[in-house]
Amino acid sequence: MTEKKIPITGFSSLAIHGGHKQDPNFAHLTPIYATSTFVYDDAEQGMRRFSGKEEGYIYTRWGNPSFTEAENKIAAMEGFGINDKHGNPLELKAILHASGMAAISTTILLNLKAGDKILTHFSLYGGTEELFQNLLPALGIETIIADLRDLNKAESIIKSDDTIRMLYLETPANPTIQCVDIDLLSKLAKQKNMIVACDNTFATPYLQQPFRYDIDFVVHSTTKFLNGHGTSIGGVLIGKDIEFMKTKGIKVHKTLGGNSNPFDAFLLNNGMKTLEVRMERHCQNAMIIAKFLETNPSITKVNYNGLTSHPDYAIAKKQMRHPGAMMSFELKGGLQAGIRFMNRLNMCTRTVSLGTCDTLLSHPASMTHYSVPKKDREKYGITDGLIRMSVGMENVEDILNDLDQALK
Repeated sequence: MTEKKIPITGFSSLAIHGGHKQDPNFAHLTPIYATSTFVYDDAEQGMRRFSGKEEGYIYTRWGNPSFTEAENKIAAMEGFGINDKHGNPLELKAILHASGMAAISTTILLNLKAGDKILTHFSLYGGTEELFQNLLPALGIETIIADLRDLNKAESIIKSDDTIRMLYLETPANPTIQCVDIDLLSKLAKQKNMIVACDNTFATPYLQQPFRYDIDFVVHSTTKFLNGHGTSIGGVLIGKDIEFMKTKGIKVHKTLGGNSNPFDAFLLNNGMKTLEVRMERHCQNAMIIAKFLETNPSITKVNYNGLTSHPDYAIAKKQMRHPGAMMSFELKGGLQAGIRFMNRLNMCTRTVSLGTCDTLLSHPASMTHYSVPKKDREKYGITDGLIRMSVGMENVEDILNDLDQALK
């Protein structure tokens, strides 16, 4: 069967067809290659593959056809419509991981060594915070946390410390939906030849493409919106230095052992095909719900960057296609009000994680950010009464009715 080569002009077409190669046995969808190893025609072929002289699969920890389609699809989506400095379509290389945290860990250990520092902002995902604050110091890697929405402060820190090797951004951030300016911060970092990495999990490549702004790496927890159905765990690291990613990047990834597995990759491949239509519905519902919550007397504050009341509204509008599906809100009664509200939910789901078709609500202070000291949480805007919501794709009237009865 001859493979079809057609120009892809739309994001959904890319999400459906991108990265796919015809299976040798002519399966419509790339199968689950549930094998630990791959065989060779002869000893010489094995030698060529191990030496890198011939492309091909060796061992699933090092690569698998189920991984390859997901990697190529994500790389294509992150680079969709972007040209490099020479005016050619931007080429990216993605490496699939077992989780978002595995992808973040590879990013750090791939680029930093003892004595290096990371500059980042507050209100990061709890797992990232744990890695940066509690694990990396033992390796001699220090983290500086600052309010990077203050560009003057960011510039002063960058210029004053030559040991800062990486700028790490997460925008929108978890769970306050804080946004930072990827473009301007990247420009400041590049003046000192710093590495710039960005967690794009909340936005997805449909809503935001950090590679438009001279950055080096993007990471995702593919568990979330990319999979979209809560059926698998995964992560991905994408880089624009193709040679670096294919050599040192793959070497570090293989050695750390944070590889994905064929079944999760299969579920991810199928979930990504509906990314655009899902995100459109998520975002449509989220805007309606945010406006409803903003007027509710039981709520003191709504964090949603689609509202003009959000301090980062202008930044989000500048770099995102839509404001997104994530928000958080503070209840007047603090911890007890949060417990009562969560217990009264009927249709919406009480759980951590995000990005699934159903609406998910969690209590960060006792769940995702439990390990962060209270004084630090509150400093970052994560109060005892804060509720995080991943807005789903249900009929918006049903979501509103459930929230309304739970808030009364």
